[in-house]
Amino acid sequence: MLKVSYNASDQLQSFLTSFRPLGPAKSPVNLLRRRYGDVSCSLARRAHAPVRAVVSADQGNPVRSEPGTVASTGTVTGTLADRLRLRSLTEDGLSYKEKFIVRCYEVGINKTATVETIANLLQEVGCNHAQSVGFSTDGFATTTTMRKLHLIWVTARMHIEIYKYPAWSDVIEIETWCQSEGRIGTRRDWILKDCATGEVIGRATSKWVMMNQDTRRLQKVTDEVRDEYLVFCPRELRLAFPEDNNSSLQKIPKLEDSAQYSKLRLKPRRADLDMNQHVNNVTYIGWVLESIPQEIIDTHELEVITLDYRRECQQDDVVDSLTAPEFPEETVSELGGTNGTPRGHEGTQFLHLLRLSGDGQEINRGRTQWRKKPSR
Repeated sequence: MLKVSYNASDQLQSFLTSFRPLGPAKSPVNLLRRRYGDVSCSLARRAHAPVRAVVSADQGNPVRSEPGTVASTGTVTGTLADRLRLRSLTEDGLSYKEKFIVRCYEVGINKTATVETIANLLQEVGCNHAQSVGFSTDGFATTTTMRKLHLIWVTARMHIEIYKYPAWSDVIEIETWCQSEGRIGTRRDWILKDCATGEVIGRATSKWVMMNQDTRRLQKVTDEVRDEYLVFCPRELRLAFPEDNNSSLQKIPKLEDSAQYSKLRLKPRRADLDMNQHVNNVTYIGWVLESIPQEIIDTHELEVITLDYRRECQQDDVVDSLTAPEFPEETVSELGGTNGTPRGHEGTQFLHLLRLSGDGQEINRGRTQWRKKPSR
């Protein structure tokens, strides 16, 4: 059997060399600059420049190194994926930024990114942040102690506000950071920007709690676990939503069974399961939207979504999605006014409930706010 040996740098160098006959004006870097402007961390610089390396000092304590740092073997660390990602830690090292191109399979009928795409990118950049500072690739930002004790992070609450949806081929930058929530868990925030204009197009915040992967029971965060990730958290409270009256803090009342709209007996697909062996939190967003009335989908776009996760969902579970206007006196046909919002209310709001079809146990409760689709 023929054995071929190569490394990531050789593979990437060969890839870039294949573009050279096109000439300088048509190089990958210049094509990117002409299409997207001055995008930092270009492909060519990633190929030839040292990357921000992550070195494990004692197989347990992650160490963040500066650009150009090399491992004890004298070679620059970092995978091919590390070199290709348009990413960086901020100057203080306590938040992380990464750029993404919106792809054709990530947009919906309006040729703009879906809310599920946005939520997936938030999850991706959060995981990449954790990996960039040395946390495990075996789970969602698990520390050394967590892996020893079979502990994982699970989503308790997610709040996303989208001011402008990016379109197909747009380049967006997402900044993220995390901070402690004491014994309860951790908080992770995000800010989304349009790279072409620098405009903030969205913000998000989330809360995560620890669960034992074997017993599926929640556990308090120990001092040992907190000490492992606090070194990478801002020293002072940093919030994506600093306003005292922001909607991310609002409680969500439980929707009763007599919901106006429903989509019953939704079943998880195999592809909906994640590495923690349960339905991924982004799937819940799709289930919530399944019971939104078609009249709203046709004329409005989602502006705000808040989800409280009550219990995990397994592959064999069957789920009911229930939806009703948050203000009972309003119906979908009465969403009047020139801007399409209910009279007397700011925005078109719905309450949501995901429950098990069999015994009615609550899985998730949510709230969504919608605005009229912009003319394009």
